[in-house]
Amino acid sequence: MAPSNISSFFFYDLETSGINPRSARIMQFAGQRMDMDLNLIGQPYNILIKLSEDIIPEPGAILVTGITPQQTLADGITEAEFFKIFTEEIATPNTIFTGFNNIRFDDEFIRFGLYRNFYDAYEWQWKDGSSRWDILDVSRMTRALRPDGIKWPFAPDGKPTNRLEYLTSVNKLSHNNAHDALSDVSATIEVAKLIKQKQPKLFDYMLNLRGKRDIKDFVAKSKEFLYVSGKYSSDNEKLAVVQNLGNHPAKNDVILVYDLLIDPTDFIKMSPGELAEAWKYKKDQPQPQRVPIKTMQFNRCPAVGPLNALLPEDKKRLKIDDKHIARHRELLKSSPDFYTIVCNAIEILNGPKTQQEMVIDNLTVDEKLYDGFISDQDKKLTMDLHKVSPQKLSDYKQKFKDPRLKALVPLFKARNFSKDLNNEEREVWESHKASVYLKNLPTFVKQFEQVMSDTKLTKEQRYSLEELKMYVESLIPPELYI
Repeated sequence: MAPSNISSFFFYDLETSGINPRSARIMQFAGQRMDMDLNLIGQPYNILIKLSEDIIPEPGAILVTGITPQQTLADGITEAEFFKIFTEEIATPNTIFTGFNNIRFDDEFIRFGLYRNFYDAYEWQWKDGSSRWDILDVSRMTRALRPDGIKWPFAPDGKPTNRLEYLTSVNKLSHNNAHDALSDVSATIEVAKLIKQKQPKLFDYMLNLRGKRDIKDFVAKSKEFLYVSGKYSSDNEKLAVVQNLGNHPAKNDVILVYDLLIDPTDFIKMSPGELAEAWKYKKDQPQPQRVPIKTMQFNRCPAVGPLNALLPEDKKRLKIDDKHIARHRELLKSSPDFYTIVCNAIEILNGPKTQQEMVIDNLTVDEKLYDGFISDQDKKLTMDLHKVSPQKLSDYKQKFKDPRLKALVPLFKARNFSKDLNNEEREVWESHKASVYLKNLPTFVKQFEQVMSDTKLTKEQRYSLEELKMYVESLIPPELYI
């Protein structure tokens, strides 16, 4: 454990039962603390977490990780036990939580897990000097602006890619088992060391421009700036020259930025309704040119930089034309109502919240983290809850004011302390599981059949999938299985 007054990185990675943090679960957690010079501190964490009986894993996730539910039950700890370790040992002061695409993926799983287990979902990322960072975006910015000294990979289709396994392969970095959490942590550390060694100024610049206040200050001084994101084209190495259109109409500390590499002519002519329609993703339909407007959230550590960081040779390599940007800037300037139209389009896309969406029950409560902050009174009760015996957990259902916490209590007890359920609680738990199976089983069957139809599956992959099938069949009452 790092001393509380000294900053340290904590590199971490997860393997999960699916891609949606609201419904899927962490199956493996791995992490390693490093000092600010990227030297090891202490031993790594490598923890399997038991799946609870109301979770049906996605076959595609098991195919990627190779971790079966049976493994988690045999060798894992409960989710409650894991988050106790996380909050007491890992989330120490002045920790910079770091990973590879952690901000958009792993961090969300941690947040929802903390919420489900009655811990504050946000403090670990800001309290007592702590923060977060993402090596994927550091890699993207380095490739776009300062690529020298590092080999940059391409996907099989010939397009530039920054996937971790490709980065480690072309640079001959150790990465023995991609999609094993501990191996991915080690690989991410190696990539961070490579960038720090080859491009130390850029590494330090991005490290120092990661906090929400730092980003807000930067944006306040920069109407236009550089921004890298997975949403942008690989043709420009995921880099865009963006203009700040203004604040998001419904979210604090979020702005709307326009990609000046894209001609706005067609978009500034649209009505709010037309723009909203153009913004929608239409599955199984040819996609028109994307709407070149993106939300940028200050608390998501966006990778940004000043325009003067883009050197003439970079513009030539990335095919960025100053004349085109100037023309696009003037077109936006000549359309002062565009920002209002964009805001109205967002309101159309968001739509009104229906009463049904605000109902809290045991099937939806896991998804409700972002429905509002927990009150100070209830937060104090969550701290007390962790000190009582499992037999007394049920008392807290009546103590909490927040309906989400009330609904989570019986689920928390059943998932982590099933042996302590009384007959009434066990009956409620069995009914809950039956409802989950009835809701999710058809999707599982469809996904399983699709995955198993792949003739290129290895023997190990087929074994993992058969294990998954046996596990699900052991959960599902015969009358529900289809």
